[in-house]
Amino acid sequence: MLAENVFPPVPSELIMPFAAFQAARGELHWAGVIVSGTLGSLAGALPWYLAGRLLGLERVLKFAERHGRWLTLSRGDVEKAERWFCRRGPLVLVLGRLVPGMRTVISLPAGISSLPTLRFLLWSALGSTLWCSALTAVGFVLADQYERFAKVMNPLSTAILVGLLAWYLLRVVRFRG
Repeated sequence: MLAENVFPPVPSELIMPFAAFQAARGELHWAGVIVSGTLGSLAGALPWYLAGRLLGLERVLKFAERHGRWLTLSRGDVEKAERWFCRRGPLVLVLGRLVPGMRTVISLPAGISSLPTLRFLLWSALGSTLWCSALTAVGFVLADQYERFAKVMNPLSTAILVGLLAWYLLRVVRFRG
């Protein structure tokens, strides 16, 4: 979950249900899966929050213009997230944790707006806990079907990872900051 928040193409939709499968089989505890996922998510969100807080909007926008290609993060992405955060406030941190791609970007405007760190962590923890809980529940529901699911999921997860890598490389090549 840390990697997913630091580098968006890593999909939590594969990570958390797999951990839930392990919990359903007794190898992990379901609460530990949710807590670990939430803590990893928060640890991955903190560098983005701190970058926003330390750099400020103008420097983050310049960074996105200069290096955004490698993060597939454009100036427009940062501006959109910042506007959304300013309009909706910290509740956006909760909702942003539920939206793929937005999970990473939403921490920047929280830092840019100088939202106090404790409030950032609390709102982010709420959203991350909701997301990790939902994905863990999906993993538990599918756990009875694990053998059938694994036969489909193993090649599918490989295809998804290859597809994500191709998508990332395509975004890098076609990126227009």
